[in-house]
Amino acid sequence: MNTDHRYSLSAKVFHIPFIFTTPQFRLHSIVQRTPKDNDSAPKDHPDAKHYNDWKALVADPEVDVVIVTTPPDNHFELTKAALEAGKHVLTEKPFVPTSAEADELVRIAKSAGKLLCVYQNRRWDTDFLLVKHLLEAGSLGRVFEFNTYFDRYKAEAATTWKGQLGIPQGGSALFDLGTHLIDQVYTLYGLPKAVQGRLFSQREGKADLFNPDAVSAQLVYADGLVANVNISSLSAETEQNRFWIRGTKGSFRKTSLDTQEDALKAGGKPTDAGFGRDDPSKASLTLVGEDGSVKAAKVPELEPETYIKFYAAWGNAVESGKEEDVPVTASQAKDVLRIIEAVIESAKSGKDVTLA
Repeated sequence: MNTDHRYSLSAKVFHIPFIFTTPQFRLHSIVQRTPKDNDSAPKDHPDAKHYNDWKALVADPEVDVVIVTTPPDNHFELTKAALEAGKHVLTEKPFVPTSAEADELVRIAKSAGKLLCVYQNRRWDTDFLLVKHLLEAGSLGRVFEFNTYFDRYKAEAATTWKGQLGIPQGGSALFDLGTHLIDQVYTLYGLPKAVQGRLFSQREGKADLFNPDAVSAQLVYADGLVANVNISSLSAETEQNRFWIRGTKGSFRKTSLDTQEDALKAGGKPTDAGFGRDDPSKASLTLVGEDGSVKAAKVPELEPETYIKFYAAWGNAVESGKEEDVPVTASQAKDVLRIIEAVIESAKSGKDVTLA
């Protein structure tokens, strides 16, 4: 019960392997415009039905759930068509380029009586779930500074949509990577009171309001919490920052990204032993003792939930038909887009943007 407008890396790595782990789903069909000898959906999945036109698949009465994994500039068109054809829809992130389009899709889904979900898989990153655990346990006390990073060193711009589409089409580092970071902050703390944003091209050494490869955004909350969202394309480090969270009772640091994406790209399966486990040496926890002393503490080691948990929740939602069971709702994605739009507005005006 799946469709991809193109047989993309997203389909191969982030969706099809998890369809096979989800009992409610069966890989029914794939759309690939032009299969090639070294890139062929029919060759990889001979038991599935294959189309070279997404409209034919959406019209297929045997398809119950559509997964949209195309570039974001056509997410709205494909998601709308699938909903209106009576399908439940899972749309890749970034959801759509604007919160207005997200709002319209929410309306269409309700009118059609179908479920709409957004693939914000990094809510199930092992390191993010560790952060969530520490915060819910109160280990760090009242958090006043939350720093989140997606840094790498890539001197050449991507040749895919990630490097070609500008902000109006839902492209650039802000939508590609910023959507993940902002969604994680939103998951923990909700909508901020105010947003300040700066958008740059580090490769060209200038501000860039159309297709930035670097982002510096500050989300300010009513209780004094400041969340700093940082993205860099030219961070020359052997170990990149990921989290640095400071509170009244302690501090947590983490380097390097979650391991699941690299494992999947290398051909690993989500059912492999050790899938999703992080290297404990990449994280450090410092706590304040009752006597006021500051000492290193053992970082909790949690059993990874992995992206299997996302797909399990999505399978359960489709089975139940209940919107409250959807793991990432389109309304939540709309809020994240509101924050992204505030970052853009602030970068243009040089002023803070207040969110109601």
